[in-house]
Amino acid sequence: MTETTNQTRGRTPGADQIRRAPKVLLHDHLDGGLRPATVVELAREQGYEDLPETEPAALGRWFREAADSGSLERYLETFAHTCAVMQTREALFRVAAECAEDLAADGVVYAEVRYAPEQHLTGGLGLEEVVEAVNEGFREGERRARENGHRIRVGALLTAMRHAARSLEIAELANRYRDLGVVGFDIAGAEAGFPPTRHLDAFEYLKRENNHFTIHAGEAFGLPSIWQALQWCGADRLGHGVRIIDDIQVAGDGTAKLGRLAAYVRDKRVPLELCPTSNLQTGAAESYREHPIGVLRELGFRATVNTDNRLMSGTSMSTEFERLVEAFGYTLDDMQWFTVNAMKSAFIPFDERLAMINDVIKPGYAELKSEWLFRETGGGAAQG
Repeated sequence: MTETTNQTRGRTPGADQIRRAPKVLLHDHLDGGLRPATVVELAREQGYEDLPETEPAALGRWFREAADSGSLERYLETFAHTCAVMQTREALFRVAAECAEDLAADGVVYAEVRYAPEQHLTGGLGLEEVVEAVNEGFREGERRARENGHRIRVGALLTAMRHAARSLEIAELANRYRDLGVVGFDIAGAEAGFPPTRHLDAFEYLKRENNHFTIHAGEAFGLPSIWQALQWCGADRLGHGVRIIDDIQVAGDGTAKLGRLAAYVRDKRVPLELCPTSNLQTGAAESYREHPIGVLRELGFRATVNTDNRLMSGTSMSTEFERLVEAFGYTLDDMQWFTVNAMKSAFIPFDERLAMINDVIKPGYAELKSEWLFRETGGGAAQG
């Protein structure tokens, strides 16, 4: 362990350090991260009159309050308004570009952002046109970020809705665009009553094509959805997966006993796309301090930190880490651990993941720790 790490361990970072720290985001929904002002402007341009509020600040509050119901189904209802204004090429391009800009300004250096192409067709676009508009928007957002001194790479995950019957079609779409900005596939939507096994043909197709996919599982429905996602479907990652805690018994002295599914998830290094604030909103945890991420971190699961829906949760990657720092006393070392976990689990080639870890993430955290040590010692230890 280096001198810098020894001297900074146990000291929690402040908001500015958290914001500047390089972060990796694996679970973020495009239609859940719009700027409130953009929703208002797009609604006005498109003649959409069903917004509950027409002033950006008030609309932002409405989204957060509506999502704070404790119900996944009620939480999902809020997307009717964002999807309604994302039905043209121009709107999709704008939302994607602003997404990349906003993430980069928050210190995110790599992100996988997901969306369901089938939910953006009512304005007359085809599936391919939707994908191309979003991809072009991400590239534009990356360019704008560079102009502002930020570095980010954004890959798209194409999502199929688990209550619909287009998953194979969307999986084939993801495979066609896999070298053109799309890095993988996902299924999303209400878990109860819509098991991932309904979409086995899509998953079998993706496995034959050696493509990557994640599955929303273990958010609201529990252990059976996790088991099905892994053992029947072969998911590379678990979208949320927070309910794996139900297979872990923690004794009063802090010792833990893992059930066979939990042990499998940990031992196979299955990445968990944990979204703390979202999990609180949908009732998967009572508070940040009680969120299973604390136990999962201690037990060495492949845990990652994510935003899920920045608009509905009123959050960002920096906000998520601020809450975890406050709840668990996490340090920059802990933040780096979560970030490296996420980068290891990304759906881009191994050499590119390794380059991000060694050339961007580790140097970024080392610089923050050196700054901290320099301030704390007046420069002496850093120089000597």
